[in-house]
Amino acid sequence: MGIKSYSPTSAGRRHGNVLDFAEITRRTPEKSLLEPLPKTGGRNNHGHMTSRRRGGGHKRMYRVIDFRRNKDGVPATVKTIEYDPNRSANIALLVYADGDKRYILAPLGLAVGQKVQSGPGSDPTPGNAMKLLDIPVGLTIHNIEINAGRGGQICRSAGCAAQLTAREGDYAVVQMPSGELRRIHVQCRATIGRLGNMDHQNVKLGKAGRKRHMGRRPEVRGTAQNPVDHPMGGGEGRTSGGRHPCSPSGVLAKGGKTRRRNHPTNKFILRRRK
Repeated sequence: MGIKSYSPTSAGRRHGNVLDFAEITRRTPEKSLLEPLPKTGGRNNHGHMTSRRRGGGHKRMYRVIDFRRNKDGVPATVKTIEYDPNRSANIALLVYADGDKRYILAPLGLAVGQKVQSGPGSDPTPGNAMKLLDIPVGLTIHNIEINAGRGGQICRSAGCAAQLTAREGDYAVVQMPSGELRRIHVQCRATIGRLGNMDHQNVKLGKAGRKRHMGRRPEVRGTAQNPVDHPMGGGEGRTSGGRHPCSPSGVLAKGGKTRRRNHPTNKFILRRRK
């Protein structure tokens, strides 16, 4: 999918661009796979703000995605490639031989009319899903499960892919997009290929209004606030914010460790990300 620019008819159009949606084959989603997606505005059940800079935005419906890919042995045909406002990657509508319809994340190169399948005996081609036990070593994969049967949780954004580097007993060694090497049980499933819509990272919004359409409100620097509002606020003139950049609640930023030292899954990490 390419990038489309416009003539600079305004300041926002001058530096902004959009995707050309050349791969999209259908504009309206499948109604049977839609669910309501209410907005919270960053508030909890008491009405208190628990997540800053959220609110507004265009109304959305949630597309139910099949992250488990557990319909084994039944071939499916790709009917459409669609846009999903809830994620950066595109989605593909599968119609199975028994009439069942499901959405999946659309990998790079998947086209309308193509056949995909999941389960043992499937070919290691883009769009097919199987256990790490059955995937040839060296292939790129996405939508990877952490716990067998829970559904894919790793590598689900546009252009994302991991690599199956080795298998050792009951565990496979997967290289994450960050460079981290991690052991994952061979009974966990993954989908072959790299996710499409790789030009998503090259889109420039161009103006603040497009961010508001996405449900994001303005962000104010901590050093520009008052001491009562932020730990880095206050002072005479412009200040650097002190020795420890942090959030309003005091959580360290810019390199502060946030992972628990005794996290139970630390034993599965063979090499930390760079």
